[in-house]
Amino acid sequence: MSSPIVLHFHDVSFSYPHLTVLEDVSFHVHEGEFIALVGPNGSGKTTLLKLILGLEQPKTGTIELLGQNPSKARVQIGYVPQHASYDPSFPISVLEVVKMGMVEARGRQPKEKLKEMALEALEQVELASLSDRPYSDLSGGQRRRVLVARALASKPGILILDEPVANMDKESEARLYATLGKLKGTTTILIVTHDMRMVSSLTDRVFCIDAHKEGKVGRTVVQHMLQDVEGDGIKRVLHNIEIPADQCSFPQEADNE
Repeated sequence: MSSPIVLHFHDVSFSYPHLTVLEDVSFHVHEGEFIALVGPNGSGKTTLLKLILGLEQPKTGTIELLGQNPSKARVQIGYVPQHASYDPSFPISVLEVVKMGMVEARGRQPKEKLKEMALEALEQVELASLSDRPYSDLSGGQRRRVLVARALASKPGILILDEPVANMDKESEARLYATLGKLKGTTTILIVTHDMRMVSSLTDRVFCIDAHKEGKVGRTVVQHMLQDVEGDGIKRVLHNIEIPADQCSFPQEADNE
């Protein structure tokens, strides 16, 4: 029996005043899945994220997030942005950064409980020992993992990471994916990336947004992946093989690249 559906796009289209970005997009995500959404820059990934977060509304079609309209359910999303601007001279600790992710819990939980929740999230990313360290003292990879902890602190229904390994060295990337691997199965994870060739071996399914071609608008399709053909723990995406209809609810055909 399949796990419950936590995110469902049904025939969703979206346009800006002079640009159609998405058209007739349909897909769904099951609870506990590890999903990669891939597509080149300009293909509509950011717009799709805004729709999931309820920051934009579809022109046609429907979106259901955790059984609700995204604008109501977005407080249940743990979001890790690609870029998180901060002032390195601002004296804020790692623990305080994580506690910033518990806005909804403030006022409902005592301070000690908030601290306990923040430390638990830091334990999940193996950075609890740095809780009192100034955030600015951390490496780029460590800061990204702290942001994951911030997103996890509120115990979200879905964890979304935008370009999670951008500008990371290989060691930091491996540590981040090790963290995500421990969350797999218990937390629904959606990773958004422009790299259409490779995805983590943790990935259950890939949703691929086509670039604009021959006047066509972006659309979401589901692809098969090769299983670690080079023995390096990385799966290669096949862009000309579609998952059979009886395994998903995505009738679109995949384009060859």
